[in-house]
Amino acid sequence: MSELDADIGYNSTFGMADAEAGPFPAIIGVTGITPPSKSRDAVDKTHLKSPDRYKEYFPGMKEGGEAKIGLNFAPSVAATLDTAFELGEKWCQITFPDETTTLTFKAVITGLEYGELVNDKMTATLTLKLSGKPVLAVM
Repeated sequence: MSELDADIGYNSTFGMADAEAGPFPAIIGVTGITPPSKSRDAVDKTHLKSPDRYKEYFPGMKEGGEAKIGLNFAPSVAATLDTAFELGEKWCQITFPDETTTLTFKAVITGLEYGELVNDKMTATLTLKLSGKPVLAVM
């Protein structure tokens, strides 16, 4: 039996760009990255003679899901986040801890939430809805 490799998310980065080719400068203060999931529709192709009365399906359209980026918020990064939200869409790239694996995708920025301003660190969350196919690459 082979050993399972495991790692922690330390050293991961998230960046945004105006073009697919980048560059993707890292956003400062990222505390957590929830990469997008993938899903696929199952299209019903059941008919009146489907074997043994079981429904039948064929694979349909795929979807890239959502990504969430947690941040330590400071007013100095507010302009970057607000500009990205106002533009509506950006090219995004997650770089995994090994620094050679990336996930690049175009996304509509659907949410920018600033946390509560209290006697603790300020936070923000950026929510991204993927548009098109995410590309996983290993350099």
